[in-house]
Amino acid sequence: MRERGNRTLEADPRRERTLPGVRREPPQPWPGLERAMRHPPDHGEETYRGTGKLVGRRALVTGGDSGIGRAVAIAFAREGADVAISYYDEHEDAQETLGWIRREERRSLAIQGDLSRPAHCREVVSQVVSEFGGLDLLVNNAGRQTMRERLEDLPPEQLETTFQTNFFAMVYLCQAALEHMAPGSVILNTGSVTALRGSRHLVDYAATKAAIHNFTKSLADQLAERGIRVNAVAPGPVWTPLIVSTNDAEAIEQFGRHSAWHRPAQPAEIAPSYVFLASDEARYYTGEVLAPTGGETTR
Repeated sequence: MRERGNRTLEADPRRERTLPGVRREPPQPWPGLERAMRHPPDHGEETYRGTGKLVGRRALVTGGDSGIGRAVAIAFAREGADVAISYYDEHEDAQETLGWIRREERRSLAIQGDLSRPAHCREVVSQVVSEFGGLDLLVNNAGRQTMRERLEDLPPEQLETTFQTNFFAMVYLCQAALEHMAPGSVILNTGSVTALRGSRHLVDYAATKAAIHNFTKSLADQLAERGIRVNAVAPGPVWTPLIVSTNDAEAIEQFGRHSAWHRPAQPAEIAPSYVFLASDEARYYTGEVLAPTGGETTR
């Protein structure tokens, strides 16, 4: 058992933080489960310490069941925010995220469904506003990718699904959220290093991320007069279930080896970028793309 504050947490034997690549990580079917990973990611469960940067804020984090989304949800809760997450169908992972939020004695909510449907995006925002009494922080983080060797192998169905999930859903969520956001609210979008340099095997995914970067800048300019900030975080390689559900065993083992640190980031190493941009410390930041890529853009 480990102690944190006045609460006792059970040690989780799965959370030996061996770096990916030490042993082969078995691939999983999409969308992947954190609970099934041999080398579970570090979301900051035992390490992130809040300092009250987001006290009283009400947040929605899409794709909050695992990976970057879970790390952001934990960090936001420890900074004092109430946190709702949306997720596709990873029920057990979502419940684990809720458990960490509740340990901080913050209000929590998990909403399951497909964000590629505009009606569901509106329903997600409606549920958060009903439960929390408003919405101050929107983190558009949910996404999907599928590897293809050649452009000729990219089917229309995949192209449509990738854009619907990664980009269209972001637009739908922002439209719904803006009906409830007051001056001082913040929208944060998850971009990618692939938007900055392209990706030969993720052509459609990289294109959606480039669209997200551009959307971030355009929306920031539009919303400045309303006192709402819009920024993006563009991570490099990050160890999440998305990786093990969209790569073969050899690619998984090599994932992140080309970064300056010769490994992927853990989600806990990316979440502080979102905390900073969501906080009043970043009140002069809007239309920016913060890129914690591990030096990948220099290589």
